[in-house]
Amino acid sequence: MKKQVLKKQGSALLAGFFLVLLLAACSSGGGETPVVTPEPPDPRFTAPEQGEELAGGETTVFDTSPNAFGFSARNMSAERRTDFLVGNSFFEQNWVIAPASTEGRDGLGPLFNARSCSSCHLRDGRGRPPAVDEAMVSMLLRLSIPGENAHGGPNPHPTYGDQLNELSVPGVAGEAKTRVTYSEVPGRYGDNTAYTLRRPAIEIYDWAYGEPGDDLAVSPRVAPVMIGLGLLEAIAESDLLANVDENDDDGDGISGRANFVWSAIDGETRMGRFGWKANQPNLRQQTAGAFLGDIGITSNLFPGENCGEGQGDCADTPNGGSPELSEHLLDQVTFYSQTLAVPARRDVGAANILSGKKLFYEAECISCHVPSYTTAEIAAFPEVSAQKIWPYTDLLLHDMGEDLADHRADFRADGREWRTPPLWGIGLLETVNGHIELLHDGRARGVAEAILWHGGEAEDAKQRFRAMTAAERADLVAFVKSL
Repeated sequence: MKKQVLKKQGSALLAGFFLVLLLAACSSGGGETPVVTPEPPDPRFTAPEQGEELAGGETTVFDTSPNAFGFSARNMSAERRTDFLVGNSFFEQNWVIAPASTEGRDGLGPLFNARSCSSCHLRDGRGRPPAVDEAMVSMLLRLSIPGENAHGGPNPHPTYGDQLNELSVPGVAGEAKTRVTYSEVPGRYGDNTAYTLRRPAIEIYDWAYGEPGDDLAVSPRVAPVMIGLGLLEAIAESDLLANVDENDDDGDGISGRANFVWSAIDGETRMGRFGWKANQPNLRQQTAGAFLGDIGITSNLFPGENCGEGQGDCADTPNGGSPELSEHLLDQVTFYSQTLAVPARRDVGAANILSGKKLFYEAECISCHVPSYTTAEIAAFPEVSAQKIWPYTDLLLHDMGEDLADHRADFRADGREWRTPPLWGIGLLETVNGHIELLHDGRARGVAEAILWHGGEAEDAKQRFRAMTAAERADLVAFVKSL
């Protein structure tokens, strides 16, 4: 498996060290001491690898401005860029309440969280948890009750569905109000340097349609970055499954596994790749699901309004057509999502970046954050075909420990498992979105805090990071922020 090959770096260094000791011991009885030639340093950590700065292969763009995430694939033809721009316009523009003279853009709600895709994915970037006394804008709450739906997925609440909608059109009550508060969790690095983490608590109150019951599972999710999604979709399934080690047969403590989820397009189960729990099989379904859940816009894939039992005012509201999102517009917005470019890496040859890369490998972070792939040939998408890419993910599920658990199952993903998020673009988040609040609920205020929240399968990697010197920790964080 790939992860076994990649992780031999640290053990090879130790093996070389013990070989020197062994040879020295064998020669201590007299005679000429053999000359031991030290192994040369790994070239991956002395200079950039070929093409490493091109995180998205030939799709890569060179931009570090606040608009860095909003460009089409650099290798896209002029003809296809027109479709990209049309998709962008529907991604950016607000939907309005039906009926309206703005045909093709009416049908907002009746219940919703946002009026446009870009409300959550500002500048195609990452969402964040709300500030004190601020409504959720780019974070949502997934809901479910015990059991499974007809396709083996989460069982939606009969009234409030699978996603809480705080906003609504006139005449319809928003489902509830929310508040996020934090408590500080103190800790210390191995060198006794103090740090604090913030632990979130979600409060839901003023339920408009009755109390939901004690068995409601709630999972906060911030909107993820949009870049490179088409490249991730183009990775061959066999290449992803090659990293699966469900029973930890190699004994390294890492047992990544694939989620298999319902595909409404194919009418059968497929491998999941997208979403915080890898609960979406492809970008078309991910896009249609977000239109319904976030904006209240129906499509042929999801034709029913998001109104639950006892929400009569919601069900009686005029809609914007059946469906409200045409197949053509769904095609355009999906195409836009599939062809957003990845920005190039920065400072790949800097000494501290190369040092941090070595530390990242030695801490075995690459067991889950697999550095690179070559995408498959996709006839309909020449832009993303046969590209050497560097996303630093395996797209698999991993047990991340009790501290990050949401206790909400999602197809095969259990309440402690999360999909490994890609790391590309992470160093530009602050420029694009004005924050670097990481993990599924945005609790981590930067790369170091995100690592320190790791547990479960990633506990050993976290402890290696905690044991590093301050300079080493800075180099590792600098490497991650160069991605």
